[in-house]
Amino acid sequence: MTKIIWRTLVLAIYMLTLTAFILYILWGEKVSNWEKLMNDYFYNLPLGGWILLCFIALSFVIALWSVSIATQKDRQIAKYLEELLHNDHAIHKYRQMPKKNKKALMAIDDLIQSQKKSLQRITNDKANIQEKKVQERLIQERQRLARELHDSVSQQLFAASMLLSATNETMGDSLPAHNAKQLMQTEKIVQQAQLEMRALLLHLRPIALKNKSLAQGLQDLIDELRQKVYFNIQEKLEEVSLPKGAEDHVFRIAQETLSNTLRHSKATEVQLLLVQRDNRVIFRLQDNGIGFSMLEEDEHAGSYGLRNVEERAIEIGGSCKIISLPHEGTIIEVQIPVEQEESTI
Repeated sequence: MTKIIWRTLVLAIYMLTLTAFILYILWGEKVSNWEKLMNDYFYNLPLGGWILLCFIALSFVIALWSVSIATQKDRQIAKYLEELLHNDHAIHKYRQMPKKNKKALMAIDDLIQSQKKSLQRITNDKANIQEKKVQERLIQERQRLARELHDSVSQQLFAASMLLSATNETMGDSLPAHNAKQLMQTEKIVQQAQLEMRALLLHLRPIALKNKSLAQGLQDLIDELRQKVYFNIQEKLEEVSLPKGAEDHVFRIAQETLSNTLRHSKATEVQLLLVQRDNRVIFRLQDNGIGFSMLEEDEHAGSYGLRNVEERAIEIGGSCKIISLPHEGTIIEVQIPVEQEESTI
């Protein structure tokens, strides 16, 4: 209301000043002409008073009209801004908007969208950094546990196995059959505990590729296992072309399958194969262990590890095939498709 009053007064003054200037040009400075405005009455009101009232009324109407138009524009812009906050790119559907306002609001819209993208990128980067820190701490903790287990429990199991083996060799014939059998069983239990510990250490302290190729990393892993396991390992490893992420997954798959073989298969021979044929990378592990029934796979002790192998293979777009029969061994084969690079002429 204050805006209307002020605009009315300003417009009335402008109109009176303009009218007075026009009358001055027409009448000049003759007092008789100017007295007519105050002496000529119309409905008991001087002619000058009627002119003043008309100017005030006209000024009020113009002021009211201009304020209503400004208010309508303000509401329209507020509506557009509200739409921008709740609906992406809503500004483009308003075709009747003045070009000047539309251009400004589109600039605001672009700014809002860029700010949203920046915030999303910052949030994602922060989450990735946090996840990376958690993974690094987890790896460090697993490596610490692996070192402590290797330096304490693993060494003690090795010493106990050596003592039991020496006792069996020196006193086996002199002991009663019952005691000798119990001693042999104890030695086997300790040896199995050693295998379980080595498999656990393989999980806790995985050997990373460290800028090596997949074939080189697998070869290093096999060379290390040969010094710690009782079964014979035969390998055929060729250089393959896989992305870094896929190589890491295949390497973890190899660790998982070797760990399962170490803990559950009771195998004497293990064959490892890594080749690339027909645009596919093939990793295969085959052992001559006790195997298991595929129908009872969910109840098998190593089924959790096998599910991890299948999930890792699927994550890199590959497939996993598991074949096993009781007392016939197990075959685990993973195939990953390789994208061929298009040759340029």
